[in-house]
Amino acid sequence: MQTGIDAPGTPLVEIMVTEELDAGSEPRVRALLEDALTLHPEQLIIDLSDCPFIDATAIGMLLDIHRRVWTSGGRLTLRAPSPRVRRTLQIAHVNHVLRMVPEDD
Repeated sequence: MQTGIDAPGTPLVEIMVTEELDAGSEPRVRALLEDALTLHPEQLIIDLSDCPFIDATAIGMLLDIHRRVWTSGGRLTLRAPSPRVRRTLQIAHVNHVLRMVPEDD
């Protein structure tokens, strides 16, 4: 059996979220992210430029995905969160854990 650490990784996987990240959408988005994790990405980018809202359920999911990517030697980046989403992440005190970059990065 081969683990994710031993398996060669995909350099980059990008996922664009175009809906609210909340308890209702979390199962679909988590399934998509789980599929992405099977590729053992060195860099997993979640584009939030079209995501209008995020709730605590989704923040927990992002922290779990971050932990799993980090454990396998990769990096999770949230691209272009809206001011509202960025503020929610700051209020939840996860902005120091989850890497966020502007749209042009």
